Amino acid sequence: MKSLTLKHLRYFEALANHGHFGRAADACMISQPALSLQIKELEGIMGGPLVERAARQIRLTALGEDLLVRAREILHRIDDLDALVRKRDSPFSGRLRIGVIPTVAPYLLPTIIRALSVRYPDLSLEPKETITQSLVNEILASRLDVAIVALPVSEPDLQEFSLFDEEFLLVRPAGDAALPVPDAAALPAMQLLLLEEGHCFRDQALSFCNATGTRARNIMEGSSLSTLVRMVSAGIGVTLIPEMARHFETRAADVSVQPFPKHPPRRTIGMVWRKTNPLSDELMEIGAMVRKASDASSVG
Repeated sequence: MKSLTLKHLRYFEALANHGHFGRAADACMISQPALSLQIKELEGIMGGPLVERAARQIRLTALGEDLLVRAREILHRIDDLDALVRKRDSPFSGRLRIGVIPTVAPYLLPTIIRALSVRYPDLSLEPKETITQSLVNEILASRLDVAIVALPVSEPDLQEFSLFDEEFLLVRPAGDAALPVPDAAALPAMQLLLLEEGHCFRDQALSFCNATGTRARNIMEGSSLSTLVRMVSAGIGVTLIPEMARHFETRAADVSVQPFPKHPPRRTIGMVWRKTNPLSDELMEIGAMVRKASDASSVG
């Protein structure tokens, strides 16, 4: 009988994460038949089926769900041991898996990558862009080392490190530039363009608009800040963007961009990582360097 190996667990976790044999095999950089064989071996070791196989995706069985919880705990500990060894031998080397939310990545990530590459040439950066909740889940599962998000995330197992604060700006059609800037009480009655659900920036914008107790109406959604700004340029409505996105998103758009004169909405951007990460001291140092790089590039 085959013995259980870490390879079995890593392949099984990849299959659970991707929900598809082909995508999981690509992520593991092996062939699909090879992955299927490993899962079959694992099912033999566990004494029962771990997945329900369908044409488009797989579903975990009850046994598979139980195994996934334990597999992630084991892999989490193994990754922590790897980090501990790396800290002893060369703390700023190897790979750093860094996640970034979509309303930060296009504007800040290039600056971060350049700064880290110069300061820590032996560090291999593996960036990933997705929404906050996905990033938090991946950090807790040890699939990411650190993430740049809007704070707070209010997750007791994560360390938070503030980088900078920034205001939100109002984006209107260029023809409205001479009009008074509406306050939070007026925005809910306007055609408001926001990001799709799941984006923390959407929730922050709605929180500002709902501050007076009047819920926003007439909301239209877009998949990115670029889409929202171009919809405003076409005269469809108004939107909010973070200050760091101003030049990047509006330089070629026929829009007016203005700050809110009183009590402007704002957010805090920061880094989060597992409190148990053996590289916490190094991540704190990287955070301080990212903060300095952000200041130098006039972000926030």
